[in-house]
Amino acid sequence: MARRQGWCSQLCRLPAAAIEEVVPTAENAHTEPFDLVVIGGGPAGYAAALYGASAGLDIALVEKHKVGGTCLHVGCIPAKELLETASVYRTVKGASAFGVVAGEPSLEWSVTLTRKQNIVDQLFKGLSGLLKGRKVTMFDGVGSLKADRTVRVSGGASGDVELKGQYVLLATGSVPRTIPGFDIDGELVVTSDELLSIPALPERAVVIGGGAIGCEFASMMADLGTKVTILEALPKLLPGCDEDITNLVVRSFKKRSIDVRTGVIVSGHTPGPSGTKVSFGDGETIEVDLVVIAVGRRPHTDGLGLDGTAVKLTDRGYIDVDKYCRTAEPNVFGAGDVIATPALAHVGFAEGILVAKQILGDDPLPIDYSRVPWCIYCHPEVAFTGLSEQQAKEAGFDVVVSKHRFIGNGRALIVGEPDGMVKIIAEKQADGTGGRILGVHMVGPWVTEQLGQAYLSVNWEATVAEVAEFIWPHPTMSELFGESVLALTGRSLHG
Repeated sequence: MARRQGWCSQLCRLPAAAIEEVVPTAENAHTEPFDLVVIGGGPAGYAAALYGASAGLDIALVEKHKVGGTCLHVGCIPAKELLETASVYRTVKGASAFGVVAGEPSLEWSVTLTRKQNIVDQLFKGLSGLLKGRKVTMFDGVGSLKADRTVRVSGGASGDVELKGQYVLLATGSVPRTIPGFDIDGELVVTSDELLSIPALPERAVVIGGGAIGCEFASMMADLGTKVTILEALPKLLPGCDEDITNLVVRSFKKRSIDVRTGVIVSGHTPGPSGTKVSFGDGETIEVDLVVIAVGRRPHTDGLGLDGTAVKLTDRGYIDVDKYCRTAEPNVFGAGDVIATPALAHVGFAEGILVAKQILGDDPLPIDYSRVPWCIYCHPEVAFTGLSEQQAKEAGFDVVVSKHRFIGNGRALIVGEPDGMVKIIAEKQADGTGGRILGVHMVGPWVTEQLGQAYLSVNWEATVAEVAEFIWPHPTMSELFGESVLALTGRSLHG
């Protein structure tokens, strides 16, 4: 494999002009086979490119849009900026409780959108600089896989180009799912993609789908003054979350006048002079100004080709891979949202690195998807890793559970966010105390920033006795995790 001499780690700080380069075309394209050709510039694709290139691989990356994928441009980053705006608004609104007289806040939505885009642009420029600094060859266009690891690039600034790779990674990501009866028009009916750039917040909105995406957007809009209704077909919000955690989120939502309807099916909507009327359940309707479709995302394999290859799609449209992200076609991998694994950017990073390590001749372990970290940024925040109580019992474990609430945490009371809890599920020992930690589930203030300690505990298969020996700083939110672990030893302090 080709090797390079060094790379510049400082390019993420270069101005935009410094990262511009000639786009490869049919006339100036690479003529020798690349070590790796990546189709898709999202987290999985660019992680494989950056990791492999830092070790000297000669890599081509094909992307029709900007590198960064859904996460950077219409997902994680812009959505969390809007949620942070909601947090600031909520804080200012409640400032009088701290003796700070700020008056009733008002929102300049256009400023929020500008700030959001500035953050996205800054991260995009940094990522572009890193790719250039590590000599990753970028091709602008749609990539499709042909026989013998040949990738055809078309429809972009690079023109019609054929690339050859010793290895190929398919990482084309996902697009929002839609539902019958709700055509996306960008005005009355939107997906998460369009919602991130709407010119003004609606007075009334219905969010169809109560998963992570739906709950985040419902929380954001409600905090900023929109009257929100969530319609979820399943019996509860946040499927996959521990039931105690979900119940607390629902209680918080209802306190903030978010109308939560579960176990209901939507059937369509009827536009009117102002807004539209959404039909659901057994003949019920609701009039709103905006319908947000948040029923998840589907793998984006449109135009990927695959003719003449052994790559297969599952019945749900995902690229079929094994535990090492390998397809049935030799030296062809799939990673990120286009395979049936948790649709999380950090999982995409891990899969991209897993692929690159195999190409480099390493012997990496497959990813244990049952223990990946999950973060949901609604208010209150949700974070978890490992098994829920129900999942642990269904897996045959005899468990012991510890639950501690933030209402008894000094730091949570100081910042005025006492709603929430930490729940730990551990394997039960003969004496009734906890053994191996199987899962940690959190809901409340800043729990997405506290999950690291839980993730390490679960993934290192640590026992309660081992973790209880550590010291947590006081006063912090993080010490509630320590208190919860200590209680599982049969002895505790405040709980």
